Amino acid sequence: MTTSTLNMATSIKNDLILRTLKGASTERFPVWMMRQAGRYLPQYIALRNKYSFFERVQTPELAAEITLQPVDIIGVDAAILFSDILVIPQAMGMEVQLVEKLGPLLPDPIKTTNDLDRLQVPDIEEKLGYVTSAIKLIKQELNGRVPLIGFAGAPWTLLCYMVQGKGSKTFDEAKAFCYQHPQLAAQLLQKITDSTILYLKAQIKAGADLIQVFDSWGGF
Repeated sequence: MTTSTLNMATSIKNDLILRTLKGASTERFPVWMMRQAGRYLPQYIALRNKYSFFERVQTPELAAEITLQPVDIIGVDAAILFSDILVIPQAMGMEVQLVEKLGPLLPDPIKTTNDLDRLQVPDIEEKLGYVTSAIKLIKQELNGRVPLIGFAGAPWTLLCYMVQGKGSKTFDEAKAFCYQHPQLAAQLLQKITDSTILYLKAQIKAGADLIQVFDSWGGF
């Protein structure tokens, strides 16, 4: 589940996705892929074998290179920032590990008020400046060829990981947390929301032409 917002960008040669999202009549559907920035491309796999996941995410030059690979190789209608939704919990003060082929692990999940109190709404430039730096690099390299999509995870989806501590098919612990501690859950959601708003505004200011909010576990 996603929602989208446009940055009123100009001088983009292929603006098909922007025109589509504005409701204009277009010559065809725009094409891009959710998992576009990596995984299946040999050029990405070569970088994955050389650098850890968060090295790739937190090094602007690597994030930019990975973001641009599908544009250069396949010719899609938009670039999507190479990053991860869990950079927000990480910036808020949680340890986040991402193990290849196993998925995310947050070894100290949120269970109590004390756990919540250690979370901070981050200074975006201090904690996530590597993302805005990557966006600026990407925009420079794109040189107006296609729009750049930035993104963040929706508060509910982030809560699921932050309470469960890992991926899950049911997120039963996260759901139980909301039923058993509704006020604490609301406070956690608000902190995540405040952090995400600042983060997305920073992405737009850095040059993202379009942002998406991924509510992967909204079905729960």
